Amino acid sequence: MRKADLVSTISEKTGVPKVDVLVTLENFFTEVKDSLTEGENVYIRGFGSFVIKKRKRKIGRHIKKNISIEIPEHYIPSFKPAKVFLEQVKENVTSAPEEEED
Repeated sequence: MRKADLVSTISEKTGVPKVDVLVTLENFFTEVKDSLTEGENVYIRGFGSFVIKKRKRKIGRHIKKNISIEIPEHYIPSFKPAKVFLEQVKENVTSAPEEEED
């Protein structure tokens, strides 16, 4: 499902115009990004948490040049689904979705 599909589905189910759903969705994404950028996690009860994870400094390898490089400590965004959400997916999904080719 893509963002456009999500907007259409929400619009059909709620009766809210697609433009309003799109604006709301975009604002939600912006707020999540802004909160994570400021180091603040976002918790949505029954759905999951958008959190920041710290990655330690490590030594990597540049394959083409065959040299070691240092990858500095950094932070990445992550999503942790709520227990209820996880259980719902485990119970109801019968097969993995097909990979789409672009």
